[in-house]
Amino acid sequence: MGNIRLELPAGGTALIYPKADHAPASFTILNFVVADIGEAVDELAASGIEFLRYEGLPADAKGILRGRAANRGPDIAWFTDPAGNVLAVMQP
Repeated sequence: MGNIRLELPAGGTALIYPKADHAPASFTILNFVVADIGEAVDELAASGIEFLRYEGLPADAKGILRGRAANRGPDIAWFTDPAGNVLAVMQP
């Protein structure tokens, strides 16, 4: 597998590259900000993405932690990439 260049909506880019002795991060390494988290989660789930659930964090049936309704930060849902790193979609 070669490098992947991720083009960001605001014009920035991120470079993703393989590493032979990779160990997955135990924390969120990349958040994707979305306009509608429910729609984003539905699309990802339809593609086979499974969402993570963390003990002590009350997620809804889709796996979304609804922080906005409780005035406790963004709505967010976590998942892993094929290498096991934690990624998230979030709606501020």
